[in-house]
Amino acid sequence: MRALEHSRRGLVLGPWLVVVLSLAACGREDGSGGPQGPGGAGAMPPAPVTVASVEPETIAIEADYTARVRGMRHAEVRARVGGILEERLYEEGAEVAAEAPLFRIDPAPYRIALERARAELANARAALNQAEREWRRVSGLFDQAAISGRERDLALSNRELAQARLAQAEAGVSQAELELGYTTVRAPVPGTTGLEQVTAGNLINVGALLTTVTQLDPVQLRFALPATDAATRRALQDNAAVELGVELYWPDGSVYAHRGQLDYLASNVDPDTGNVVAQAVFPNRERALRPGETVRVRLVVDRLEGVFLLPPEAVSQGAEGPKVFLVTEENTAQARAVRLGPLVGGRQVVLEGLGAGDRVVINGQVALQDGAAVTLEGAGQGAGQGAGDGQG
Repeated sequence: MRALEHSRRGLVLGPWLVVVLSLAACGREDGSGGPQGPGGAGAMPPAPVTVASVEPETIAIEADYTARVRGMRHAEVRARVGGILEERLYEEGAEVAAEAPLFRIDPAPYRIALERARAELANARAALNQAEREWRRVSGLFDQAAISGRERDLALSNRELAQARLAQAEAGVSQAELELGYTTVRAPVPGTTGLEQVTAGNLINVGALLTTVTQLDPVQLRFALPATDAATRRALQDNAAVELGVELYWPDGSVYAHRGQLDYLASNVDPDTGNVVAQAVFPNRERALRPGETVRVRLVVDRLEGVFLLPPEAVSQGAEGPKVFLVTEENTAQARAVRLGPLVGGRQVVLEGLGAGDRVVINGQVALQDGAAVTLEGAGQGAGQGAGDGQG
């Protein structure tokens, strides 16, 4: 009976003994004494990552707006005297200089008026000469007590009246000369002429519109900036302290050859549109820009100094906000909280949280944990590359 009992125990323990001996043999083979020992099959290997070394940059923040082209100056040419319009002296649509003759109004009545004014001037001058002679005679007699003070005062008054009539006659001559000069209608500003509004042979009145002249070099571009734009608010607060350069883009996306300059930024917000009116001036020597057409302008609204540029995918969201992973000298991952700025040229601006020379993980950070061991893959070329020249 005892022998039979021992035999049964051996049958029960046999399989378990084989399992235990097999596990012990495995432990001896890998030299670790167990599956969780150093270098065991369960240890996590270093995570492969790609890093880029970052350096601070100065970038320009730009914004695009729709603008309308306007002539620098647009003047209506109107008649300053009435009469018969005799002749048009310019080619419609031609460039003219300031003071160039455009129309001639019949000058004959104004020549006659000038001659009449000159005759009146001669008469007034003769009367003054007579009054001067009379004054000298009377004042001499008064000094000799030969006449009364009343006669002396009358002579003095006559001389003063003659002087006033002379001044009035001289003003009449000047007015007549001016009106005669107005019979030649001249361009008030340099620019391109418009169509004539009145043809020769018509009787025109003072103020009649004859044509227009538009100055096309330079031109103005007027556009509206949303008041809700943070960059616009900053420009208003700083009174446009930043030197704002403006670029112009044609509808096909090509860039205009000349840069413009912002010369006006309204200090108030339009209550109807919620926009701030701005104006830029562009050279237009080739006359490529025409008043009334619509173009796009790109405006530098701010400059950021000492910031860092990263690929957007390098930034992840943590419990406390945006963060990136850095790689330490010991090749371990270190989470770093950052403060973000805008996206510029497809790159994420980092305002705070990074330093010069930091190695930022730009690939492989999705499942990365703070303090995890990493292994570097590829050669980081700098996270800022690809953002152009740092000008947005």
